[in-house]
Amino acid sequence: MTETIPDAERPLLPIATARESWAWLGRAVRTKSAITAAGVVTAALGAAATVLPVYMFGVLVDRVRESAPIASLGGIVAIIAVAAIAAGVFTGLSRYFVAVLGSTVLARLREAVVVRTLRLPMRTVEQAGKGDVLARVGDDVAVIDKAVSDAVPPVISALFLVAVSLTTMVGIDWRLGLAGMIAVPMYTLALRWYLPRSAPRYAAQRVAMGARSQALISSIQGQRTVRAYGTEAVHRNLVDEASDRARVLGIDVFGVFARFASRGNRAEYVSLACILAVGFILVDDGSVTVGQVTAAALLFHQLFNPLAAILFTFDEVQSAGASLARLVGIVSLPDTAPPVDPRLPTDSGLRLSGIRHGYDGHEVLHGIDLTIAPGERIALVGPTGSGKSTLASIAAGSITPDSGDVVLGGVPLAELTGTIRDHIAIVTQEVHTFAGPLRDDLQLAAPHADDQALEAALTSAGAIGWVRALPAAVDTVVGEGGHRLTAAQAQQLALARVLLADPAVVVLDEATAEAGSSGARDLEGSAAATVTGRTALVVAHRLTQAASADRIVVLEHGVVCESGTHEELVAAGGQYARLWATWSGDASVGDSAVGFSAPEG
Repeated sequence: MTETIPDAERPLLPIATARESWAWLGRAVRTKSAITAAGVVTAALGAAATVLPVYMFGVLVDRVRESAPIASLGGIVAIIAVAAIAAGVFTGLSRYFVAVLGSTVLARLREAVVVRTLRLPMRTVEQAGKGDVLARVGDDVAVIDKAVSDAVPPVISALFLVAVSLTTMVGIDWRLGLAGMIAVPMYTLALRWYLPRSAPRYAAQRVAMGARSQALISSIQGQRTVRAYGTEAVHRNLVDEASDRARVLGIDVFGVFARFASRGNRAEYVSLACILAVGFILVDDGSVTVGQVTAAALLFHQLFNPLAAILFTFDEVQSAGASLARLVGIVSLPDTAPPVDPRLPTDSGLRLSGIRHGYDGHEVLHGIDLTIAPGERIALVGPTGSGKSTLASIAAGSITPDSGDVVLGGVPLAELTGTIRDHIAIVTQEVHTFAGPLRDDLQLAAPHADDQALEAALTSAGAIGWVRALPAAVDTVVGEGGHRLTAAQAQQLALARVLLADPAVVVLDEATAEAGSSGARDLEGSAAATVTGRTALVVAHRLTQAASADRIVVLEHGVVCESGTHEELVAAGGQYARLWATWSGDASVGDSAVGFSAPEG
């Protein structure tokens, strides 16, 4: 579960500046120089072939006015036909090359973002919010991908066509070219009006989409706490507010773009009128022919679609630019430098002091003090919403507490940011099976583990039997698109990874909850083998796990209400005794567990 922080207070991951984004993009494009050159050359040839038929049509007009023989017009018609075919071929090739280049660069960027995100300290991700991270690797990548496939290729072709058309108009007569270029300052003024207004709006829209994702994710992931404290309305309002802000910004962005488009249409109208007026004067004094003026007017009119492609996809390009800045912001994050003289834990003892933590203004842990001796196994027991999972996540370094300290072997977890998973492993009830060979799934924890090590881990986790029964044993493809594992098998796989990683401290947060009654005994045996010889904190899903622990800590309303061995707590006749009575069905042990919900049996 992640703490919900108001958007204004949440420290988002960095966003790159425009210069940093262009610098990264330039470096990425230069690594693909061959396909870049192919895209540029074919775009230029496509633009030239597109302009040639229009120019030749002007020649055809003059020949007709001169009453030239029909036979002499055949060559002009042939040139127009061949040029039209060539224009289609080269334009298609250029768009293909640009799309391939963009997709390749985007794939590299996406991989770099994922790799960098996985290396980020968990605290950084928690503070920024998983919604911000997911919005970047999800929504932002989708926005860029759409721009790369739909907007960028036609824009590149359009830019070359505009350049070649204006050059041709100047070649016909510089005054006609000048008349056509009247549109340039008008477009420039439109862009100068649009860019300062649109860029901040697009950036704000991307942030709002991240906040919307964060509101949804935090509410879903923290549903137990939400229900326990009755804050459903609060979270619904948070989601509504985040969604409404994203909607309002989207409408605002579209309104600004519509006003920009109207300025572009005005530029087209004024320039075409100027070309026709100048052409009339030049034809009248004999400086140019009717065919040449016709060609110039058609060349400029032909630019309407390319210019519209530039203008009407500019919002996509702008949005993609904002998304690119957010992705480059993550890629550009410097790796956390390891301490010059890193401290190593002296033992596997874990000490939590004064731990306080809350969600949405509701404190769920109230000054918890807990010391786990090296090699000791502690079971956390308590009703739903008592703070067990939160305390376990804090002990594992997955969540930074609002206040208090977590110390492993004399070293605060904050000093183990880059190496914390070398010392502490956590397994929750929500484990993930990665798509691919089961061997790769296991070797995530120990990349160089050989078959003997894999078999030993699977045997200890109680999974060797069903693994050997798979079609290709450890080489069987599992996960999405492959062999689907049961919930219990996925949990055993996660426990086997812990055994391969061999950490000093293991935190199990209801890691046997998904087994169901039929697989409970086997999975509890797997969990017991995983924590043997290690310091362990186990959020007990079944009281049989608690009964076998070295010590049991009972949480209620975010405070420790009891602590001791199973026998001591049963004899004390307190909360645990009543819970055990409900669990075991022994009415002689304590009173009925009124107000105290037992874990699932």
